[in-house]
Formats: sequence, structure tokens, C-alpha cells
Amino acid sequence: MDKYADIRPYNDDEVPAALQRLLDDDQFIDVIAEHNLPKWLAGWDLISRPLVRSRLKKKWQSVTNVEAVQNEVAGYLSMLVERTTSKVTYSGLDKLDKQGAYLFISNHRDIVLDPALVNWGLHQQKMQTVRIAIGDNLLQVPYITELMRLNKSFIVKRSAKAPKEMLRALSQLSAYIYDSLDEGNSIWIAQKEGRAKDGVDFTDPALLKMLQLNGRKLKLPFAEYVRQLKIVPVSISYQYEPCAVSKARELYHKQQFGEYVKAEGEDISSIIEGFSSDKGHVHVAFGSPIDEEFETPEQLAEIIDQQIVSNYYLHSSNYLAAGDESQSSELEKNRFMEALEQVPEELRQLVLSIYAQPAKRKLSQ
Repeated sequence: MDKYADIRPYNDDEVPAALQRLLDDDQFIDVIAEHNLPKWLAGWDLISRPLVRSRLKKKWQSVTNVEAVQNEVAGYLSMLVERTTSKVTYSGLDKLDKQGAYLFISNHRDIVLDPALVNWGLHQQKMQTVRIAIGDNLLQVPYITELMRLNKSFIVKRSAKAPKEMLRALSQLSAYIYDSLDEGNSIWIAQKEGRAKDGVDFTDPALLKMLQLNGRKLKLPFAEYVRQLKIVPVSISYQYEPCAVSKARELYHKQQFGEYVKAEGEDISSIIEGFSSDKGHVHVAFGSPIDEEFETPEQLAEIIDQQIVSNYYLHSSNYLAAGDESQSSELEKNRFMEALEQVPEELRQLVLSIYAQPAKRKLSQ
């Protein structure tokens, strides 16, 4: 019996059927047409759908297992990096064991790009790519579910609300992470639920308590169990924050009305915006496996945060937002100010704060 069947990524033998379901999905085919065909052609379903299906079927003929999917994704990522960044740089990878399995706990700024760029760095170093934790809130559209599970993503059941249902879901998740690592598969998971929309990266102790649920079953103390997971903090920084205005709009709405309810399809729009927008220089800093002394989830969260903040690469945009112009060229300053002028006036200070927070936190360490 497969105890993780409802949350795990697809196995090799499930790849062909998943790809066929994508080919049969008109909604998926229409999205591909919209972004890859001329506008006049994409709107003609009778022509565009057969054309896209034919092209994809031909392209996917040799994609029969998970590794082939990963190689296909790497090709798309290479194009995305070329088109939407000035460069992507990495640090810390040389200090990790290429054959080791790690639990990468990362700050979270973009829904899909964060783990994708972690994988891009690992792939370039000939290291195994990670299994990616994603919330089930992203899986409201069938083709998104297929794409995610094809790309080594496993499901976090955030929609579970009843206490017993939540405990069951979190216990399954905890055991899946442990077993994945034990089998030699690295894991990527965000340091808290949802993106850091205010620019403040912090680790939620609740995440670390979830990890320990499997440790309790094994009757191991918290620190002893968590050390087995080989936690490596990861800091991802974007010169131009993905979806910055959307994040600021959500913060503004909460300030004015006390809450913010996402529109249907908003997460999908954020994914597309993250992919397509200019990100400038992106840096991904891999920290060191945690070996400090700790006893509680709260103490461990502080240790993870310390690494994430201290390893965070500050861009010119961060310094400028924090009021320090000495770290930026005139060109960078002009570009940042021009972009800021395009932001609705009521959101400007919130956008500035998103960029300024990493600099303020790092410089105050």
C-alpha cells in the first residue's frame, strides 16, 4: 500500500499518463497557445489547439520518466533566466556534499521561482534536484496539479481544518519528509506558510513542530531527531521583487479593511507574473547544515533566521529603499526611482518597505 499516494510527486511509471492528461486538457492547451502563438492565432481554438497538441506530443515523445521531466524543465528555466534576469548567482553550494540529502528551509518571495532557482543551482552543480513542498491552495486547477506533481512537488494539505484531520495530514507530511531524506532525496520547504509579502523573512516554529511529529513516533528528543534531517537554511534575494505591487496592494487592503480575500485564480496570476517580470540580479545563498545547540522549535527558528538574514545578498534596490545611495550606480538609482514612480501613490511606501526590510534587518544584526 502506498501511504503517500495522495501527496507525493509522480513516479516514473506515472509520467506518460500525466503528460497525456495535460495534452487532453483544453485549459492547459489554451494557456500554452496564449503564451506561445501570435494573438490572432491563439484565439482560434479550432486551429490553435491541434497545432499546440501536435507540437507538444512531438516534443514529449522522449519524456518517459521523472529525470526526463527535470531535463525538460531545466531547458525552460534556462530560457526564463536568459529572458527575465540580468544574472543568477549562487553561494554555499561548494560546501555541501554532492551526494548528500538535505532539508532546505528557505525564505519565500515567489510561489514557483524560489524552488525552481534552487533546483537550477543544484542542477548546474550536477546535484540531485529537490522534492518541493507546495500548498494544496495552488492545486485548484487540474493542469497545475499535473505540472507540479510531474516536477517533483508534494502536497501540503493547508485546507485541512478539523483538529484530527489537521493532525493526520501533518503527521503524514512529517513522515514523508523524513522518509524522502532517508532515501537520499533532498527537500525544499518555505520557512513559513505563504510568501513574505512585507519583506520580513522569519521561520514559523509551527513548521519545525510539524517536522517533529514523526520524531515523536520514533520517541526521539526534538534536537536529536531534527539533526538527522540536515537542515540547510537558504536565502533567495531578487533585485526586483516579484509581484511587489500585488504584495503591497494586499498589505494595504489589510491595513484599510482588516482582511484580504484572494480572487479566484489570483495565485495562478502571481505565478505567471513571477515568471514573466524582470527580476534583475537574483542571488541564492545556501547556508551551512545547522550544528548549533538548541532544545526547542523557537530556538531552532532563531538559528535558521540568523543564517537566512546574514546570508541574504543585498542588492542596490535594498540599499536605495533603506536610504543608502552609496551602494548603487546612477543607472541603478534612476531605474529604481522610475519603477517606483509607476507604483500607485498609496502603495509606494509599502513597496519601499518590502525592499528596505532585508537591509535593515541584516545591518542591525
